[in-house]
Amino acid sequence: MAEMEKLAAAYAHCDALLKRDDRDRWFASLFLPASLRPHVNALYAFSLEIARVRQLVSEPGLGEIRFQWWREVLADESESAHPVAAALLDTMARCGLPREPFLGLIDARLFDLYDSPMPSVAALEAYAQATVGSLFGCAAAILGAAGDEAAAGDAGIAYAVTGLLRALPWHLAAGQIYLPLDLLAAHGLDAASVRADGDKPAILAALADLRALTRRRLGAFAGRDPGKAAYLPLALCEPYLRQMEKPGYNPLVNRIDLPEWRRLWLLWRAARKT
Repeated sequence: MAEMEKLAAAYAHCDALLKRDDRDRWFASLFLPASLRPHVNALYAFSLEIARVRQLVSEPGLGEIRFQWWREVLADESESAHPVAAALLDTMARCGLPREPFLGLIDARLFDLYDSPMPSVAALEAYAQATVGSLFGCAAAILGAAGDEAAAGDAGIAYAVTGLLRALPWHLAAGQIYLPLDLLAAHGLDAASVRADGDKPAILAALADLRALTRRRLGAFAGRDPGKAAYLPLALCEPYLRQMEKPGYNPLVNRIDLPEWRRLWLLWRAARKT
């Protein structure tokens, strides 16, 4: 009984973490079957824990130590007092999830700890697939979908790039550049010129290319149409992209958001089609 109560508290912690820090995914989870929702939320709570490591440490080496702790937790698959770790390990055991996607996510997030710019579009897509696409794939498996790595990859790239575009002002303030260097070079830009808020028309053109990439991935995903609730968060991508195309948008300053009622309506509408 004590073990069941401990696990219940761990899953409740994951739910509260998402509700506070990742409202979009938390809203999407409200449309999942109640019995499976805690397991999907455990995936995304783990992702949050890894994503925020940079904010919690004073230097990259300390972040790497935290990442190594998580690797050891996943390798041992033993009981953990950390609530997110406990919920994730229980989810992996109950739902038959392999550890490789989670280890790959940690490895990809090493990029976050340092200030090196994203080298290429290909590197950005690989990062997105490892950090977001893998989670879509695991969520789909929890919900009983047949494995479709291509669909999960397209979904991961679309959702991740949308999020990175929305977070551009915060990343620049923190010294991070997720805009691919080869894409910037095609517009006569480099990391320094973006950090200095240089050639604004060129920056806007580069960001338009990334929105086009996102829409291509959304189109490819729709063509596969796995039709599963695991992919509900994608319903918010296009509305966010349209917000970025309104007159007067300054990508280095403006915060891109939607009212909560609209996000819930978009997710409800998408859930009716699954």
